[in-house]
This record gives sequence, structure tokens and C-alpha cells, in this order.
Amino acid sequence: MEAKRDNSIPWNPSPSDSSCTAATKSSAPSLLEQLDSADLEKTTHTARAHTVDREAGDSPHTASDDSDSPDPENADHDDDQARAQAELARLPSAAPTTATTIDFPEGGVTGWLVVLGSFSAMLSLFGLINSAAVFESYFSTHQLADKTASEIGWIFSLYLFIVFFVGIQVGPIFDHFGARLLVAVGSLLIVLSLVLLSFCDEYYQIILTYSVMGGLGGALLNSPAYGAIAHFFNVRRGLATGVASTAGGVGGVVFPVLLRSLLPNLGFAWSCRILALIMLGLAVPSNLFIRTRLTPAKGRDGRPKVQSVWPDFTVFRDARFAFASIGIFFMEWGLFVPVTFIVSFAAAHGQDATESYLLLSYLNAGSVLGRVLPGFLADRFGRFNIIIVTIALCVVTVLALWLPAGTSKALLIVYSVLFGIASGSNLGLMPVCLGQLCDHRRYGRLFSTAMMVASFGTLSSVPIGGALLDSAPGEDGWRNLIIFSGIAYFVALVCYGTARVLAVGWNPRTIF
Repeated sequence: MEAKRDNSIPWNPSPSDSSCTAATKSSAPSLLEQLDSADLEKTTHTARAHTVDREAGDSPHTASDDSDSPDPENADHDDDQARAQAELARLPSAAPTTATTIDFPEGGVTGWLVVLGSFSAMLSLFGLINSAAVFESYFSTHQLADKTASEIGWIFSLYLFIVFFVGIQVGPIFDHFGARLLVAVGSLLIVLSLVLLSFCDEYYQIILTYSVMGGLGGALLNSPAYGAIAHFFNVRRGLATGVASTAGGVGGVVFPVLLRSLLPNLGFAWSCRILALIMLGLAVPSNLFIRTRLTPAKGRDGRPKVQSVWPDFTVFRDARFAFASIGIFFMEWGLFVPVTFIVSFAAAHGQDATESYLLLSYLNAGSVLGRVLPGFLADRFGRFNIIIVTIALCVVTVLALWLPAGTSKALLIVYSVLFGIASGSNLGLMPVCLGQLCDHRRYGRLFSTAMMVASFGTLSSVPIGGALLDSAPGEDGWRNLIIFSGIAYFVALVCYGTARVLAVGWNPRTIF
């Protein structure tokens, strides 16, 4: 029996459709402006669901259907069809209807150059994020040796919070004006933040340079890096986004190894300056290749519509989108605890600096595979299906491998690799899952709205983990920290599972 595919999601076709065209029927712009977005989505969803059922033969009509004896099943179907037509009848008949077709190249030289540009931007942003454990370990034994783990954790949490929270203003700007200026300014801020960080010794100085300036630069890069891919890929978007997001894993492998060599030999200042030069080099392909293609949504007068820079909370009327966004919040809680504390955990359990830094490289090496393979599988078996599986694997690896690891070097290495593979899709599949639930032309603003919710998870995750670590001496503190990460991942699993059930029901064979 073949897997059943859901075809009722508005604006975005099913991932494995043979056509690379997303076709949607819409009324004139003036009509769309008059409709409540949630009502329009419900109407489109219902009408299409019945159209797909009729075309696919889900309720086949035979000769017996035309007999005088009524068929209760067909009668129910006809009643549902009538209700769907009644909902469509609410549309004012005076407005003309047109077919709006959005074609996606699904590759080509330009499309894959956009992926390369996004890879470079994500390497600057997430490569630095995935090296946070090195900075956390260094700060705790040098400039900030007098600070608690929770206080040091605020440095990295504030950085991530600004990246995702400020994105709510960046998304609409990207949708309307494109990527050029955003990528240029973002690249410059990241380079300057590292140069200025090289002169910092005080806690507040590190906050201002690394967290605030670097976070603002990352915010300007994040939405264009993800959003530009959505302009060139639809059916293969999971693969394309997965390829670009491997940058975080690559940076998380290369940067810790590089810093392990630079910090003892050249010191903190020149290590930061060399990182700044690398970021400057990565800015070249980012600025050359990241571009947009689709025109922004138009208003009643036919001119491009300028979207608000404030969150579009109406999107949360869609319970699927709401649960997926809450799932991101808890996924961030679970993810950044091991990414930030794995080096300190190893050092506290008897491993030297070299072995501790290598654990972070193992984790990020695993995440490279964890970003590409799930992206490929997601296009074939469903994006929500695959991210649910990978989040479940995160729960298992954290609670079954990291929790009992202790001083076992072998178990820590196994955990680092397997968790890297499992968690690699956390950031890679997240945007394509959200994109499956919204209009491509409003993707920047809606994605940024969801990430604004998630930003409070990134803001609080590492300080909460640090507070739990400080709350009890020795192994008890580490146990509290690890259990916190595992429970957060479990809640994220429940949220994504709920979003999927609301969208396509309980059938695990449905591709979604």
C-alpha cells in the first residue's frame, strides 16, 4: 500500500509532486485584502481537499452510485462538497478570478549559486554559534573566571536572542527590498564585532561586541540566507536548505580546531582577528550570490505592498503553525545546552583541553551529515515526518548517552557524533517546515514571527542551564542540566507531532 500524500496545504505543493510549479487559485488583490487570512486559508484548504479527493478517486463513483438507492458515504461526501462550495460562494462574484502560477527553477546555475552564497552567510553566523563552547570554556578560565556559568551563559544567549528576535524587522524588509543591503551590512557588523572583541577584557565589553553587535549582524544575515533559497526551490527546498545549513556544522568543525591551535600560541586577541579575516573572506560570496527572484505581494492598486515590520500574530490562528513555532522554542532550549556546555562537561570529567575541543568538532561533524541527509529524505518522505524522527533521536541520545557518560571518553565521543547527526536537522528543516504552512511571498515576515517566539528560548536556554549547573555541586549539577535538555526536546517532539496530526491526521504513512 502506497503512502498517502497530503495535498491540501495552501500555497505550497506537496514535496514530491513531479511538477516544479506551485499553482494556486486566487481572486483579485482587492478581494484578498477584504478577507480575513484565517477564513481564506480555511476556505482554500476545504475546497482543495474535496477537489483532490474527487480527482484521486478517494470516493469512486460506479454505476451503482447512480441507482435509486442512496449511498450514505457518497451522500456525506456530497454534503461536504456542498458546504465547501457554500464557503467559496462567500467570495464576491463581481471580482474576477485569475490563476496565479509561481514557477521555481529548482536548481540551475543561479539557484545553486544562491545556495553557495547562503552557505557562506550561514558559515559566518552558525559556524560562530556552534563554536560557542570554545569561547565559553575560555572565558570561564580567563577574562571571566570570577563569573558564574549562568552569567557567562548570558553572553551566548543574548547573541542568539538578537539574531532571531530582530529578524521580525528584517523579514519584511527582505520580502520588499531584497537581500543586497541586508547581507552587506550584516557581514560588516560580524567582522567588526570580532575585531572589537579582540580588545575586550570586561564582561560588559564582551556583551556589547560579541552579543549585541555580532547578534545584529547575524540577524541581518539570517533571513536572507534562508529566504533567498525559497525563491529558487520548492520541491527540492529541503535538500537545498540542508546543503546550505551544513555550513553551521562545517564551521563547528573547523573553528574549534583552529581556535585550539590559535589560542595557546597567539592568544585571544589575534585569534579573534584571524576569525574576523575569515569572516571577511566569507562575505564575498555571500554578497555576490544571495539574491531574490519572486516579486512581493501587491496591494489593491497593483503596486508592491509594504509589509509591517511588526509580528503578524494572525498566523497563529493556524494551530499547525502555532504548535510548530512553540516546538521551535523548546527545540532551541534543548539544542544550545549541549552545544554550549559539552566542552566544559568534558573538562570537568578529566579530559584535557585538546580532547574537550575535539568533542565539539565531532558533534559538528555529525551535524554536517545530519543537515544534508534529513533534507534529502524530507523531500521524499515529508518534512514534518523527518523532523519528528530526528527530534525523537535527540531525546534518546541526550538521556541515554550523555546522561550516563560521566568520565567515559568512548561514550562521550559516540554521544557527540550521534547527537550531531540527530540535531543537525533542527535548524535545517525548521524553515522548510514553516514554509510548508504559509504563502511564499510572505515567508520572510511569517518565518521571522515564528523565530521571534523561538528567540525567547535561545535567550533563556543557556542561562537556565548554567543556573541548574550551579544549583548543585559536582555530578548533581550536570545531571540537572542534561535532564533539562532532554525534557525540552521531548516537549518539542510533542509540539511537532501535534502540528502534523492537525494537518494530516494520525496516519504515519501520510507524507507531510
